[in-house]
Amino acid sequence: MRRLLTAFSTVLLSAAAVVGVAPTAVAAGDRDIRAVLDTVPGLTVVSEDPAPAGFRFFELTFTQPADHRNPHGPAFQQRFTLLHHDFSAPTVAFTSGYNVSTAPNRSEPTRIVDGNQLSMEYRYFAPSRPEPADWSRQLTIWQAAADEHAAVQAFKRIYPGKWLATGASKGGMTATYFRRFFPGDVDGTIPYVAPNDVIDPLDRYNDFLAHVGDPACRASLKAIQRDALKRRGELGELAKADAAKNGYTFSTVGSVDKSLEISVIDSYFAFWQYQPASACASVPKPGAPAADVWAWFEQVESLNTYSDQQLEPYVPYYYQAAVQLGSPEAYDSYLRDLLRYPGADVPATFVPPSVKLPRFDYLAMPDVDFWVKTQGKQLLFVYGSNDPWGAEPFELGFGSKDSYRYFVPGGNHGSNIAQLPAAQSAEATATIRRWAGLPAQPSPSARSATAGFPGFDADPLTAERPRL
Repeated sequence: MRRLLTAFSTVLLSAAAVVGVAPTAVAAGDRDIRAVLDTVPGLTVVSEDPAPAGFRFFELTFTQPADHRNPHGPAFQQRFTLLHHDFSAPTVAFTSGYNVSTAPNRSEPTRIVDGNQLSMEYRYFAPSRPEPADWSRQLTIWQAAADEHAAVQAFKRIYPGKWLATGASKGGMTATYFRRFFPGDVDGTIPYVAPNDVIDPLDRYNDFLAHVGDPACRASLKAIQRDALKRRGELGELAKADAAKNGYTFSTVGSVDKSLEISVIDSYFAFWQYQPASACASVPKPGAPAADVWAWFEQVESLNTYSDQQLEPYVPYYYQAAVQLGSPEAYDSYLRDLLRYPGADVPATFVPPSVKLPRFDYLAMPDVDFWVKTQGKQLLFVYGSNDPWGAEPFELGFGSKDSYRYFVPGGNHGSNIAQLPAAQSAEATATIRRWAGLPAQPSPSARSATAGFPGFDADPLTAERPRL
C-alpha cells in the first residue's frame, strides 16, 4: 500500500544532521510542490486533499526505522500531513503526541508565522506502528524524537528556511523532548499545556486540585462524585445499557463497575482540565435524577471511558505514562470509604496484559527537566492557570536562554497565546516571529491574505483522554 525505502536513506539524513551538515535543499523555484515531494527519499504521497486558497494539503507516509539504534533493521510507515503555503516561508513541525489529524488545520504558531506545517503521527498510534511491535525498545521518548529529527531533516530539502516545533499537551511534551535530544533542528519550540512529571515527594497535582477554583465549586464536584458512587447500582445499569448499545467490553480494566469507579474519580480532574469555572453552576445536586447525573458525566468524563474500545487507541500513551512519562496520583482521599478498587487508577491498569511493562525509567523526566533549566534555548511554554496539567509545569532555570513561560488567567487545557493578556500575547507573538526571522508584526496585506477560513484555523488538538 505504501512505498518503502531502505532505512539507509533515513540514516544518511540523520547522520548529516549529527555532524552539522544540512541536507541539500531542493531548488524549488516555480516547481510544483507535488513534484518536489517525489524527490524526498522515503516519502510517499498518499493523497492530495482540498485546502483553502493559497494552500495545498497532502497526506503522506514516511519510512522510519522501527528502532533508530538499528537503522538497517525493520522499518515502518509513519503518517504525516503537509500543509504547503510557500517554499520560502517558515515551517512548523507539529505533533499532537497522538494520531495525526487528516484535516488541514493550522496550529497557532503556524498562523502566527503564516507558514507551512508538517504534522506527524506519534509512533505506535495506529496505523504508524511497527510490526512486529517491540514496545520496550521502540516506544520511548528518544525514539519518537528521532522520528521527528529524521522527518525535519528530510523536509529541510524542501523548506530550507526557519523551523519551529510545537504541540499541545502530550504534543507539547513531545516537542520539548525533540528539542532536548536534537537541539539544533529547529529555531524555536512552543509547547502548550505540557506537563513535566518529574518525580516529586510532594504531589503538586493533588495540592493544586485541593485549591483550584472556589470552595463552593470544589464542594459541589466532590458531592456529585460521592453521590454517584453511592448510586453506582442505578448508574451502573445506565452504563451497561450504553455499553450494550455501543458494543463496549471491559476486559482490560476488568468490569463496567471498575470503569465507572475510575471515571468518577477522574471526573474532578477532567472538569478543571476542560471546563470553564462558570460550568460549576451546571453540576447536578446529590439526589438528582440518574439520567441527569449520567448526562453530566457524559459531558465531563463518560462513565464508560475505560471500555476496551475507548482505551485501545490510547494504549501507547498509557504505556509511556507507565514506563517513562509518569502521571498524577489519583485525587480520591475523600472517596476512599466508597471505593471498591482502591489504587486502580494508575496507567498500568489501562494497558492490556498482552503488552508487557518494563521497569519504570526514573531518569527520563529528570533528564529533560535538567536540560530545560540548564541548556534550553528558544523555548516558549504556555499554560492555563486552572488546568491541572499545569500543576507541574516545565520551569526555566539559570541556563535557559531566550526562553519564556506564560499562564493564561483562568485558562484550562485549551489555553493558547491569543488568550493571554494583550501585552503578553503581543510579546509572545513577537518572540515567535523573531525566531522565524520575521518582523514583529505581519503587514496588513499578509494578515488579510490568510484571514477568514471558517473551520480551518482551529488548533488541531486531538481529542485526548480526559487525564491527558
